Amino acid sequence: MQQNERTVNRNERDTDPGADEGRGNDIVAKELHIEDVIAHRQEKALVRSGYRDLLIRILVLGLAVWLILTYGFLITQCSGQEMYPAMKDGDLCIIFRREAFRLMKQEYAAGDIVAYQAEGKRHFGRVVAIGGDTVQIDSTGSILVNGVTEGEDILYPTYVRGDDLVTLNIVQKNTLFVLGDYRTNTQDSRDFGPIPLDSVEGKVISILRRRGL
Repeated sequence: MQQNERTVNRNERDTDPGADEGRGNDIVAKELHIEDVIAHRQEKALVRSGYRDLLIRILVLGLAVWLILTYGFLITQCSGQEMYPAMKDGDLCIIFRREAFRLMKQEYAAGDIVAYQAEGKRHFGRVVAIGGDTVQIDSTGSILVNGVTEGEDILYPTYVRGDDLVTLNIVQKNTLFVLGDYRTNTQDSRDFGPIPLDSVEGKVISILRRRGL
């Protein structure tokens, strides 16, 4: 008798529409919860991926800037008036480094403004002659390169150092004969001699005036 009652009750539950609806709602709720969990996890994964991509881009950009400033360009401030009026004290200079210059297979030419090291100090000067050229400074304050008057329009006369009124230099290979534009008040190849290429830091490619900063 009891077995029959349990069978009847089970049959009633199986055939009860309310019970089926309740179980269906539970299943739907569980499925929605699982979908929410999956969507939340996917959103977190996307956020982590975005941060990771941003970090990688920042690192790549930082590395590129470091490589450019280490091997490509040098940004420095001009000190002194040795290149006046082309460059003035405090001007900011952008220099194409020697390493990149060599990599591009470029060569220095007369008229280029370069930064170089001499006696432990950075100097700026204009290339007057390169290896193989002859440089002659006469008593009038003019300078002759390979027998021709210097082509650059320099405001100040070029006098020799010391007692000699006339001097003749043959520029050696892998050196540059460099003079400052402020010829009457600067140190340059008249004092240091021709500058070895290994002492040249690079070519000045742009100047930002101090008053414009």
